[in-house]
Amino acid sequence: MADGDTPHDVVRPLIRTRQCREFTDQPMSDEEIDAIVDAARWSGSSGNEQAWRFIVIREIPTIRRIGEVGMPQTRGLRTAVAAIAIVLPDEPPRTVSRAYDDGRVAERILVAATMVGLGSGISWIRGEFQPAVREILGLPEDRIVRTIMSLGHPTAAALRPQSAPGHARRPRGEVVFEERWPVG
Repeated sequence: MADGDTPHDVVRPLIRTRQCREFTDQPMSDEEIDAIVDAARWSGSSGNEQAWRFIVIREIPTIRRIGEVGMPQTRGLRTAVAAIAIVLPDEPPRTVSRAYDDGRVAERILVAATMVGLGSGISWIRGEFQPAVREILGLPEDRIVRTIMSLGHPTAAALRPQSAPGHARRPRGEVVFEERWPVG
């Protein structure tokens, strides 16, 4: 910690991280994308297998096509200027650990985008749309994409708070308990 910083000051970037689903048409730099991808590949994974692979998508027609296929969960891809597909092995017995890895890396991408002054959002690919996304991205049959991260410069509307001040999260007393589940 820097002199004068409190622990809350240090974690503030994590608390300020939020999803963006609306982006300007301003392009991202290669350096910004590379920094975000490097943060993703350094994410932890189940058993440190690092089973994920990442497809960086910069071609706007491809991003929009995936966005149309998976609506409404892919609405952030309608305006994103880049996207990162998180590709995982399609292993039904490992569904839980693969979902864990997927979530960890998705959150890491959200945080990294925020830290470089950009926005990111999670686009969930429902099971019935996974074959279409597999085809668009040219994936082999043993790979799936459940999550595609939209990236870009957030619009002013996307940066506006969605909740009244003090109401974005449940009160601490409702979600944080000491030592045991509360009685009553």
